[in-house]
Amino acid sequence: MFSGLIHEVTQILSFQNGVLCLKSAHKPKIGDSIAINGVCLTAVSLFKGGFSVQMSAHTQAQIALENYQAGQSVHVEPALKAGDRFDGHFVQGHIDGVGVIKHVFKEESQVEISIQAPPAILELCIPKGSIAIDGVSLTLAGIDNDSFSLVIIPHTFKHTLFNTYKPGHRVNIESDMLVRAVAHLNKRQNPLSWAVCDSLAMGY
Repeated sequence: MFSGLIHEVTQILSFQNGVLCLKSAHKPKIGDSIAINGVCLTAVSLFKGGFSVQMSAHTQAQIALENYQAGQSVHVEPALKAGDRFDGHFVQGHIDGVGVIKHVFKEESQVEISIQAPPAILELCIPKGSIAIDGVSLTLAGIDNDSFSLVIIPHTFKHTLFNTYKPGHRVNIESDMLVRAVAHLNKRQNPLSWAVCDSLAMGY
């Protein structure tokens, strides 16, 4: 489980045969879960100045894989530990799909970014709800027919890769797990009873 708060932005050294090698100051243990651009991966080896994670073929087919090439930078977040302070929102590291940056509007006190997304993801977007973009926990500012918008404060914009994103750039999207769970249950039991809603809410 993750919070969507980026630990560091670091560089990819290589990506071959499903093994992603990263230059990093973070020193995980073998088997640790680490989110790379929002994708939950497992640490499989350590070396001086970095570590490697394994990525399955299934995962590669679900994400913006072009952003995982040697020389590129990525967001890194280690999994939460029991007792950690929890900010952001609950992020699983399971990508729902890929979006495309449409517009980037820079203002004095904020940056507004519009992202085109598949219908299945837009169905899981709710006003003022949470969403993770390349692993960064953000709040939905608006939802349109084919896209959604985010308002990012200057600090977040400066300390993440968002300051490098241009229109046409593809990003990993993970919807809010609570909304996803409710939507899934609603499809199985329609309409969703208050008893089920209460049970789901009490579970969190």
